[in-house]
Amino acid sequence: MSLLKTGGTGSLKADFLSGLTVALALVPEAVAFSFVAGVEPLVGLYAAFIVGLITAIFGGRPGMISGATGALAVVMVTLVADHGVEYLFATVLLMGIIQILAGVFKLGKFVRLIPAPVMIGFVNGLAIVIGLAQFTQFKMKDATGNSVWLPSGQLTVMFGLVALTMAIIYFLPKLTKAVPSTLAAIVIVTLLVIFGGIETRTVADMASISGSLPSFHIPDVAFNFETLKIIFPYALILASIGLIESLMTLQLVDDITETRGRANKECMGQGLSNVVCGFFGAMGGCAMIGQSMINVNSGGRGRASGITAAMALLFFIVVASKYIEMIPIAALVGVMFMVVIGTFEWASLKLFKKIPKSDMINIILVTSLTVIFDLAIAVFVGIIFAALRFAWLKSEHINANEYEENGIKHYEINGPLFFGSVQSFIELFNPSDDPSEIVVDFKNSKVCDYSSIEVINSIVNKYEKRNKKVFVKNLSPDCESVISKAGNLFEASVINKS
Repeated sequence: MSLLKTGGTGSLKADFLSGLTVALALVPEAVAFSFVAGVEPLVGLYAAFIVGLITAIFGGRPGMISGATGALAVVMVTLVADHGVEYLFATVLLMGIIQILAGVFKLGKFVRLIPAPVMIGFVNGLAIVIGLAQFTQFKMKDATGNSVWLPSGQLTVMFGLVALTMAIIYFLPKLTKAVPSTLAAIVIVTLLVIFGGIETRTVADMASISGSLPSFHIPDVAFNFETLKIIFPYALILASIGLIESLMTLQLVDDITETRGRANKECMGQGLSNVVCGFFGAMGGCAMIGQSMINVNSGGRGRASGITAAMALLFFIVVASKYIEMIPIAALVGVMFMVVIGTFEWASLKLFKKIPKSDMINIILVTSLTVIFDLAIAVFVGIIFAALRFAWLKSEHINANEYEENGIKHYEINGPLFFGSVQSFIELFNPSDDPSEIVVDFKNSKVCDYSSIEVINSIVNKYEKRNKKVFVKNLSPDCESVISKAGNLFEASVINKS
């Protein structure tokens, strides 16, 4: 029973009901992402089941939902088109191994380096992406294969059912919280469509979800270096995107539930799930922010919610497909629109006049790149932007207090000396006019990297060419460690007593 413990204020009942709700929302998402990747719907559904179940049991974040995702599907489509689905399975297998190694080497801790503006941009960008994706359900293919809006009558019905679903989700909790409002909305709208004889698109119009249990299948590819050259670049990209999305979703769920997940364990859980996907003919996956928000907002806090979602999805595929295919697409679209509203960081719109302009630009940058390109590019660019901005600000903080005593010029350095501040550091000195001996005091500074050592040596050389002596004073132990590791390239005389 320890596996099913929820922790916090959750309960097994809440986990079960929220997991069932998530399972219903997983069906159209998995089918849609299968189409994006260019594979059969069952390949995506199996991935949603396998990834969801294994990460729920072995992952590092109870309550977080994983499955087939669009962020991975858009990368997979080229591989499938050029080499076939068997190469996809081999790639997913290798992707999982890379993710397991990331967990073993504890790379999950690097999620802590993601700045708050990048996190806000990530959340807002994904909310917009999820919202925009729902509008494809309001369209159809015409005779020429182009995507056009549904006829006005069908469109009106769709919008009406979407609005009804959203209204139930919003108002029902004000009356009762005995049943998750999202689950109630899906059931009520489905019954209304069935017994009211309303003509509208259902899950069956997307694809049949009927199937059997997934079976063991070794990828049908040649296990040689040529195959590795094909699949490794894709596996590395997919592993990176999967871990970034999973770890950032983990952090978001941490904030909402006020608990702490285990990033490295999540890396290994994601990796194990993708290895299994590779051996069972599934497209692989990672954490899903939309379904995770549905789960958490419906009361799902423990591992039981993810396990329920995965097992319910398998039940739908094997036993109850004909009933699940009756669910109106509009009901599920309404659910996802409420996820968008709940996910978007609306408070960030009020921050723009209160936070530094650089942070505001970073939020907009990450949000835009997430929508235009993908999550991985957006996060990498956001982190680089924040790092460069930080380095620029710190580079301007270095200065020196100067004074002469007994014919010796003293420079008391303030601020960190690193690659970004070396130019400002050089400008502090005046070798031509200084006396024959100078002391550089690092009591209020730190020598951080090899660039710092090089610039100090450069200063020393300038003084030595003028037959002047440089002494370095008050280096901290970690600064001396940097110098020692560099091979004792430090040419100035070191004094460590004040």
